[in-house]
Amino acid sequence: MKHFLKLPAFALFTLGTARLHAQALPTASRLGDLQIGVTYSSANANYEYVTDRIKGIGIYADFAFRERWGLEFTLHQLNDPNSDVYQRTYEFGGRYMRHYRSVTPYVRGSVGRGVLNYPLNDANLAYNMLAAAGGVDLAVHPRINVRAEFEYEDWLSTPGAGLHINPSLFSVGVAYHFGPGIPH
Repeated sequence: MKHFLKLPAFALFTLGTARLHAQALPTASRLGDLQIGVTYSSANANYEYVTDRIKGIGIYADFAFRERWGLEFTLHQLNDPNSDVYQRTYEFGGRYMRHYRSVTPYVRGSVGRGVLNYPLNDANLAYNMLAAAGGVDLAVHPRINVRAEFEYEDWLSTPGAGLHINPSLFSVGVAYHFGPGIPH
């Protein structure tokens, strides 16, 4: 009977030591993968008063919350070198990517706002817009990515105005990559 009373104490001791030998819980984990970059763009403005390609700069920020899925914010400022016409776009959307060692091709769909400054500063109007893009990020260093991208925009202008803007852009850029990255 003396040994029978020691059995519950032994069981509690054994269960307590099993917890002590368990794997430690992680103390921190990352929420995702972030890169912030700048681009140089050249675009076919598809606007009657602009006869040449418009060029300019942009910034973007990508946040990948899964290995293949992420979000992107993009801003473009494109100017006509021969007039005071410019196009400025603000876009936000989803991004799907695949990783092949240092090469990451992707596609992106965005919604946003496009601002058009008309010739002679006659008007400065903003339009809702949709954009589709595809490109590739190339990791040239663990912290530096180089990008090439093609984007098609559809500005949802007033149907009765007879104006439909749908520029296509080609951009090249470089980004700083924060964190260790998503394993490839």
